[in-house]
Amino acid sequence: MAEKKGVTFSTVDLSADGQRLIIIDQTLLPGTMKLLELRAQEDIREAIYLLKVRGAPAIGVAAAIGLYLAALDLAPECGDDEEVFYAKLAEARDYLKSARPTAVNLMWALDRMYAKAETSKGAGVAGLVEILKQEALTIREEDIDVCRRLGEYGLTVLKKGQGILTHCNAGQLATVKYGTATAPMYLGHEQGYDFKIFADETRPLLQGARLTSFELSEAGMDVTLICDNMASSVMQKGWVQTVITGCDRVAANGDSANKIGTSGVAIIAKHYGVPFYISAPTSTIDFECATGADIEIEERPGDEIKKQWYTEPMAPEAAKTYNPAFDVTDHSLITGIITEFGIAYPPFSESLKEIKKKMEAAKNE
Repeated sequence: MAEKKGVTFSTVDLSADGQRLIIIDQTLLPGTMKLLELRAQEDIREAIYLLKVRGAPAIGVAAAIGLYLAALDLAPECGDDEEVFYAKLAEARDYLKSARPTAVNLMWALDRMYAKAETSKGAGVAGLVEILKQEALTIREEDIDVCRRLGEYGLTVLKKGQGILTHCNAGQLATVKYGTATAPMYLGHEQGYDFKIFADETRPLLQGARLTSFELSEAGMDVTLICDNMASSVMQKGWVQTVITGCDRVAANGDSANKIGTSGVAIIAKHYGVPFYISAPTSTIDFECATGADIEIEERPGDEIKKQWYTEPMAPEAAKTYNPAFDVTDHSLITGIITEFGIAYPPFSESLKEIKKKMEAAKNE
């Protein structure tokens, strides 16, 4: 049997000629590994909305590259008029922002790109385009570094041979490399920790089944796929010692929005005394969002429940659906929030402020 080496393609990248966004079409996994090369803003926005690229950090990187490509297309029609360029760039930024409302990395990356352009006034339109290209590439490289550091901090709360449960996909396929929740799993695997990993299938889009179990098994890890409603059973049996999930937005008080079903896992973990960690880069922390009640939750089409994976509809046409993409895990259920600047522990309203200070100090170095 050939040695398993994991996913060898970058989840999100810029083509060598700087003309196209390259992503893995995650809607086709695990059956087909297909790279998409996108240039048109409509195609990039659709790829984000349809989850061809997904996972908060990966969405942010894709959006950053997407806005650079928008600038590249806008430059010829703007000539040397920077004001016209800024106006059109703002329109492109807002268009990409409309793809998905919950993942803060999407807004963060686009706002960062636009702010970089604003602070570079006078560079000329061609100069601004090049500046945006370099900023997008910087965001991509920072994502790799941040995820590695998440893994290093995450590994400090784990022991060799532990059982770990994760929900959805916060792996390499959700970032450029390493993942967020899976980062300590990858680093631990490299160091012979021999983790026993349980991946929830994650209804209705099956990111755990299609993506997490795929990428971890390809990397040679011991991963067991379970249905979402089996999480209680494996914890009751004592097979899980730690839960680690990713996150799409963390509020200032520690409330965390993640893929639907995460809050239920946290409640079960609390019942069985299993530590529950969120792994989140600081770009995912929304310090302007007071609590989870302020987080807008995306609701997706009901056909994802009724028809998505079936040759025939699996529910009557008349049946109503409720299909929120995320839920909010209350801060009281979270043991710690792993960031690239350390692990925040309760009370999160205070510890996240300390994380923010470290983040701001790093920016000023």
